[in-house]
Amino acid sequence: MIFQVFGFLFISAIAASIDTNACYGSNVISAPSADHRPVPWGTPSVHFSSLNGTLTACCDSLDEIRSALDDIDNQILDLLNQRAAYVREATRFKPTRDSVNVPSRNEAVLKQAEEQAVHIGVPVTIARAAIGAILNSSVPFEECIFDSYDQ
Repeated sequence: MIFQVFGFLFISAIAASIDTNACYGSNVISAPSADHRPVPWGTPSVHFSSLNGTLTACCDSLDEIRSALDDIDNQILDLLNQRAAYVREATRFKPTRDSVNVPSRNEAVLKQAEEQAVHIGVPVTIARAAIGAILNSSVPFEECIFDSYDQ
């Protein structure tokens, strides 16, 4: 299976004996782990597309991977900052504190995240957990914003 995600090309091998639906959803299949595998083991599974169409394999070291993860975490934090700004703005349109948390809207957001995850190849459990955590922290943030204004 090949997935295109954020400009990266991800290649996943199919392991016939593993049922990962319970942990990852049906869109991600992984190979079983060996107890005493050599380090490093396997082949690179992340490939970068270049302008001339060739693929470059990642990664040569754990430090390289950690650096890339740090960069991604910073991008996520920038996006969370933007999201928090919109959450703060949404509070202006809510007439009562009880209208801040709308469980049906939260569930719709989670469902949309799951559908998008399947479409782009992100494990569904990661998408649902990440978006769920964002929603669970956004509601108290929005309640705090609501409470801070004199109505």
